[in-house]
Amino acid sequence: MCSTSLGFAVPKEAQDKVAKFSFHGQPAELRHGSVVIAAITSCTNTSNPSVMLGAGLVKPWIKTSLAPGSGVVTKYLLQSGLQEYLNKQGFHIVGYGCTTCIGNSGELDESVASAISENDIVASAVLSGNRNFEGRVHALTRANYLASPPLVVAYALAGTVDIDFDKEPIGTGKDGKSVYFKDIWPSTEEIAEAVQSSVLPEMFKSTYEAITKGNPMWNQLSVPSSTMYSWDPNSTYIHEPPYFKNMTMEPPGAHGVKDAYCLLNFGDSITTDHISPAGSIHKDSPAAKFLLDHGVERKDFNSYGSRRGNDEVMARGTFANIRLVNKLLNGEVGPKTVHVPTGEKLYVFDAAMRYKDAGYDTIVLAGAEYGSGSSRDWAAKGPMLLGVKAVIAKSFERIHRSNLVGMGIIPLCFKSGEDADTLGLTGHERYTIDLPSKITDIRPGQDVTVTTDNGKSFTCTVRFDTEVELAYFNNGGILPYVIRNLIKQ
Repeated sequence: MCSTSLGFAVPKEAQDKVAKFSFHGQPAELRHGSVVIAAITSCTNTSNPSVMLGAGLVKPWIKTSLAPGSGVVTKYLLQSGLQEYLNKQGFHIVGYGCTTCIGNSGELDESVASAISENDIVASAVLSGNRNFEGRVHALTRANYLASPPLVVAYALAGTVDIDFDKEPIGTGKDGKSVYFKDIWPSTEEIAEAVQSSVLPEMFKSTYEAITKGNPMWNQLSVPSSTMYSWDPNSTYIHEPPYFKNMTMEPPGAHGVKDAYCLLNFGDSITTDHISPAGSIHKDSPAAKFLLDHGVERKDFNSYGSRRGNDEVMARGTFANIRLVNKLLNGEVGPKTVHVPTGEKLYVFDAAMRYKDAGYDTIVLAGAEYGSGSSRDWAAKGPMLLGVKAVIAKSFERIHRSNLVGMGIIPLCFKSGEDADTLGLTGHERYTIDLPSKITDIRPGQDVTVTTDNGKSFTCTVRFDTEVELAYFNNGGILPYVIRNLIKQ
């Protein structure tokens, strides 16, 4: 089964568990591998007429959505007559642009969500996007799979990813007979014929000509005459960022870290979606509390991605992924950590602010591939706003490491064969990183010594990889570096 072979660690005795529940008055059930989200999304595949028109020839029954990347797709689906059938299957056009694969699928029906949570079901999402990291598509879908648009519909019809399409039927026809994958999969000739007759040059021309004309809602927006943006202090979407507050023309210079607490202790493969989720804002999170305190009703929370222009929301959303695994919590999964001085379990944001208010720096311990996934700027901005001064990891994703430097955070790598576990680090220590105070005394990739308050000492490689990155660090990050250079010109 998918739940074991792909590492979801479902005990053998629980693999055939059936979660029975009532869905709008009708009996329903979920098993491990049940599909609860099926989405044809805007990235990658919806620019391919062959796979889009192929999708319209299959019939599903699961919660679904269709979000093309272009209005042209709508035109050729209508021209071919296939949109009618997609609509009947639930694949209505919900918009154009990023949707499910960035976490914007919306909430699952409450009865479905409860059945998953209360029975610890490994529920699935199938989507035609290009991102399926844990906790990104939806917090309750642990098994997320990428597929072509026709396959998305096929899995929606089957209702599970735990199926062998060659041997098992995906459903029952009106005549009571089993329907197999081969019975509904369109032939290459069928698709080619639909493309030839329905994908017309005029569709592209008319659609893209209209882009420069805008639409009535956009065109009616008032445009201030000022060349300077006027910040609205009451906006929960756009807020003046704090990156340049108290900035002086003189760079702050290089610095080490002294007696820092460990904010989080991670294992391998922490993605940018773990660090800075883009999807829904959980009702009990610090970001939700902030929005409620500012008069925003829960139905209007929107997503972290939509509020990325407000640092107050995004700082609270940093490390807010509900699938976060932090070793300080001894196996508990969620967006919390231990405030080391008191032993209290707090939301990561609340713990970070407590450290910051007391004047303490923090660091993050991590395993291999820290920051993998989408290159998300907030995955570096957020930790900086929380007061994180360094990340010590086995290895970094290339772009994320660079982004950390860009926000003034020191990236350090354990020596080969070493990590927090082999060195006996629990995250309850205080850490001092011995970096020279003069930037000219630091070389790209040099070794530095890290010591703890309980007598441990180990060597790390500082991952400033170029002279330019050293210049960013000397300036406190790339943003003040750019501003200082602009002022000098």
